[in-house]
Amino acid sequence: MSEWLSPLVEMGVLTPGLVELLGIGGPVVAILLVFSMVSVTLIVGKSLQLFLATWQSKTKVSDSLSLWRDGQVRDAHSLLMASQQPVPALVASAMASVMRHGDAPLVREELARQASRHLASLKSYLKPLEVIATLSPLLGLLGTVMGMILAFQQMEAAGNQVDPSVLSGGIWQALLTTAAGLIVAIPVVMLHSYLERKTDRLVDEMEDALTAVFTGPLVGNTSGAVNVSEPAANPLNASDERRGHAA
Repeated sequence: MSEWLSPLVEMGVLTPGLVELLGIGGPVVAILLVFSMVSVTLIVGKSLQLFLATWQSKTKVSDSLSLWRDGQVRDAHSLLMASQQPVPALVASAMASVMRHGDAPLVREELARQASRHLASLKSYLKPLEVIATLSPLLGLLGTVMGMILAFQQMEAAGNQVDPSVLSGGIWQALLTTAAGLIVAIPVVMLHSYLERKTDRLVDEMEDALTAVFTGPLVGNTSGAVNVSEPAANPLNASDERRGHAA
């Protein structure tokens, strides 16, 4: 194995120590090495995606919903209209739909479809990380079992002239694959759990923001769609004006 890996050593991709480890561990360690590189790529890409999806989005959505509750429809929608982040984009779509059609059942269905699309994007690449975290220790155990079988075969072939050092050397080489599998699996499990929890929090923010749009005072407009030509009147102010005319 070291012969066909020598070009990678010359290019600096692999170190001599890693090549020696691959030679001892065999194809199982090589597969685990590929798993580790794939998992690092997925974790970096997923972390960047979640960072870009959450960067200042909570503040923008909160400011927009404050304007929405105050009846400043155009300003609330304009604040989020150009955003490409999942939560602000979905809230902007919800505001535009409510302003045009009111709280219609089809509006909620369309927003549920858009939310599902954003959710699928947010949860992408989490499943491969979970698969790597599950398979890595199993592959390491498989390499250990195969190595132990080989060591005992060598012991049987030696007959009465068994050298304990040869047997112990074969055992530690076999256990090496289990250690490699755990080294790959443990950080992947931890980071997968962190990324999954961060994704779930983003989904919770999305659901909370959509609920805030539909439970705002604008949705209480009995005429259906909200008139965007001018800011909608606050229902509390309208009640005060009616009491003033009656007096």
